[in-house]
Amino acid sequence: MRPLLTMTLLLALGCGARPIPGVVERRPGETLTHIPGPMPNFGSFQTYSDALLAACPKILSLPHAVASHPSDFNFELRWRLSKEYCAWIYYTPDGLYEMSMLTTRPFQDDPRRRQCDLPSFVRDSRYADDSLGYVFVVHNHPVGNEPSRDDIRFIVNQGSIHGFVVKTHEREVPLGIVAYFARTDQGRPTCAGFFLYMPVTGEILKWTTDENGEWKKKHYGKVTWKNASDFDVERLP
Repeated sequence: MRPLLTMTLLLALGCGARPIPGVVERRPGETLTHIPGPMPNFGSFQTYSDALLAACPKILSLPHAVASHPSDFNFELRWRLSKEYCAWIYYTPDGLYEMSMLTTRPFQDDPRRRQCDLPSFVRDSRYADDSLGYVFVVHNHPVGNEPSRDDIRFIVNQGSIHGFVVKTHEREVPLGIVAYFARTDQGRPTCAGFFLYMPVTGEILKWTTDENGEWKKKHYGKVTWKNASDFDVERLP
């Protein structure tokens, strides 16, 4: 590795060691059973769509949340430093949507992928634990790829704990997992859209936004379970 690149990497790693406001990192050997909520200075929201759209730039603006494209300059360094952050969008007894604090994984055990450590439960001191509705898991994908097989398995496991549909004042909302991706605007990452997988429908949707803020939905794929532990993903044309 070239000396300048080495120095850049060391400086970036040193900066990454600082606590990030709103982000909880487990210590080595620690297990997180709950994630605190709500995220300070973020919500509340009257609709789940408002909460989803607000979470996108919030998460993508965090340190090393975006690694750019594999063909871009310095991608290898960006990938090594990249982090995946995740949180719950949850529904409260007051009829509002909140986002929990975020969590990430301090050490990655597989250099080919990025993961975060999201507990199954939110602890919001304003409400009883069993009064919260779990609506979406939201997280970033540093290179903007589709939901991983681990993502799909994780949200199905969460559905077995919390249920696959949440009753809200709007309507019944299917549980889902969201993966945000970015584009670079004048050297800064901005929200380009997200993938959404919902176990109830089996659909993978891809939402994208253009430079004018207009949103467009595409039916990206379909997940079909072959048995309790294995599934196929069909990508639609």
